[in-house]
Amino acid sequence: MGESVSLIKPTVDVKDEYLAFYQEWKQSGEQMVPWVISKDPSDFSAMVEELHAEESGENLPEGWVPASTYWLITEDKKIVGAVNIRHQLTVPLLQTGGHIGYGIRPSERRKGYATQILALSLQKAKELGIEKALVVCDATNLASERTILKNGGMADESFVEEDGNIVKRYWIAL
Repeated sequence: MGESVSLIKPTVDVKDEYLAFYQEWKQSGEQMVPWVISKDPSDFSAMVEELHAEESGENLPEGWVPASTYWLITEDKKIVGAVNIRHQLTVPLLQTGGHIGYGIRPSERRKGYATQILALSLQKAKELGIEKALVVCDATNLASERTILKNGGMADESFVEEDGNIVKRYWIAL
């Protein structure tokens, strides 16, 4: 495994690094995971403020729960991943969202960062008072499933979405 990494709260101090992370996802054409990284960063300080407001539950759309966003950053300040931790679960989150959604930028995959971001996120979830975290992945995402299992995931019933996609659901005791 490479250098040590840590989770930081969104901050304008790492704007250039975040924009490089964002642009790489955009150019890959892949779905941006977690969804918060699809937010338009052109007004960067406003985006950071919005992420902080979501954490405290301010101005949330109806049916949304407070959520904490963190960026996974290396010692040399490269942002390699992002995570969104929901503080509680609604029915849709219980079915297909889970407590923790995370993603690693395309060029930094297969280096162990996913296992690290999930382990660090579980610590944050525990600090939020979550005793059992639900983490989900599509049945086709074998790498994500391995990451969840490495972090102690216990399989629960899968959920089948309307389009037939199967979402595997795992609980991790904190």
